Amino acid sequence: MSGDALDRHFMARALELAANGLTTAHPNPRVGCVLVREGRIVAEGWHERAGGPHAEAVALDRAAANPAASLAGATAYVTLEPCSHHGRTPPCSDALIRAGVARVVYAVGDPNPLVNGRGAQRLREAGVSVQSGVLEAEATQLNAGFIKRMRSGVPLVRLKMAMSLDGRTALSDGRSQWLSGEAARLDVQAWRARSGAILTGIGTVRADDPRLSVRPTGPQVRQPLRVILDSTLATPPTARVFEDTAAQGVWIFTSCTDTRRREALQARGARIEQVAAVTVPGTGAQLDLAQVLGVLGQGAINEVLVEAGATLAGALVQQQCVDELLLYIAPIVLGDRARGLLHLPEPPSLAQARRFALIDSAAVGADQRIRLRVTHS
Repeated sequence: MSGDALDRHFMARALELAANGLTTAHPNPRVGCVLVREGRIVAEGWHERAGGPHAEAVALDRAAANPAASLAGATAYVTLEPCSHHGRTPPCSDALIRAGVARVVYAVGDPNPLVNGRGAQRLREAGVSVQSGVLEAEATQLNAGFIKRMRSGVPLVRLKMAMSLDGRTALSDGRSQWLSGEAARLDVQAWRARSGAILTGIGTVRADDPRLSVRPTGPQVRQPLRVILDSTLATPPTARVFEDTAAQGVWIFTSCTDTRRREALQARGARIEQVAAVTVPGTGAQLDLAQVLGVLGQGAINEVLVEAGATLAGALVQQQCVDELLLYIAPIVLGDRARGLLHLPEPPSLAQARRFALIDSAAVGADQRIRLRVTHS
């Protein structure tokens, strides 16, 4: 293989390793590292969880444990620019320099203001050859939420919905169990597990009383933060969302100032976040969703999975707060009296309609899952 092909080959392996942290690394990025000398892998590692060793440190420790594994003149393939600051762990750039690595290839720069080019600069100043951009698109997709939060202060928002072939989510009386099949419901659990928070609205809480947790539960399962948008603090203190004490907690965003309701929910362990109400043309007063996402970003949430009804889902799209749509399409039709996917005002013309770009699609049991990227005008 040529040099470029070898770089892509070993970086692809590093990305495979990084994906091991898909559900555990939060709020840190998912990172993999492969140490290569004379065309052969010496050691490899990945970042498992916040507070634990970074991918580079894991790989270097494994190399050090092998007396025959010299790193003199080796190349390190890392999916994210090596860090250059002291946090809960020491700088990875310094560790690579001390190990005698001659070349570092990384896929994408670290947008964290504490790094953001400083890691690469430190390596170059120590005489290490540095190359970036190998499989950059793939590495960016793996950490899209972390990258967005570091750059904009808000998490990536993924709106999950299930619908029929004719774009309906439930019968006219609200019945929707089970629109999608068992395989699709299991697939949703994987998307929940990789998310930092699951967000829903008070309408869904009152209608379905969801737990908003990853199932099956267990000591090795990291439960996401549960977030409820509830402008009037109508969430029942008896809601099942409060039952899982092992989860990260429940945050309720509201514009209501009723002290009695607030204290009743706080007694159940809820954190109440006061946000402003805004007037949205065509729909009236709503919580300021941009402010909600800003608070979640400050709470180190990288990815938010929204599981909500047509009203909140439409509001998120209308206020341009959605990055991706995750749609499960069941091979059935429900008719024109059934409930629609999104509550949105009609666009003035087709040219002004909201548009989406396909990311990927897959068959999930009898259903089809499509993932779309929102293209903001």
